[in-house]
Amino acid sequence: MTFSPLNFPPAPLQLSRKGESVFVRCVIRKKQLLLTPEEWVRQHAIHFLIGEKQVPLAMINSEHLVNINGQARRCDIVVFSREGQPLLIVECKAPSIQLSEQTFLQLSNYVQQLKTPYFWMTNGNHHVQARIGKNAVEYLELLPAYAEWTIDN
Repeated sequence: MTFSPLNFPPAPLQLSRKGESVFVRCVIRKKQLLLTPEEWVRQHAIHFLIGEKQVPLAMINSEHLVNINGQARRCDIVVFSREGQPLLIVECKAPSIQLSEQTFLQLSNYVQQLKTPYFWMTNGNHHVQARIGKNAVEYLELLPAYAEWTIDN
């Protein structure tokens, strides 16, 4: 299986092979994961947050459990403030999956539950990021650096 370049800076992924399968070491979960197209995007997004947005490793959770209407769901990535408040939810899709209204609805359920001020959905090639204000959603061309993220009370 080959993985195409993504619209991210190069990421220092640690890849290994077992037979025909390729695995990637997740710096968040600290284990080897089967490298699927969605995992390829998720790992690049994690390294982008760490390297480009200066998010401390300890503030990132991958496959974060959330209860939505009595059902356990997993957010691809959640970034927390130093005080433990959720700041950003990232929804990752495989590069072959178009970002759609369905992707947005899935992400909006997570945002409502965790009350994050930022969200980002990506398929590795296309990115939609936004800041959620009191009365409006402001779509951002670029996600600001972690130190600039704020929570409206």
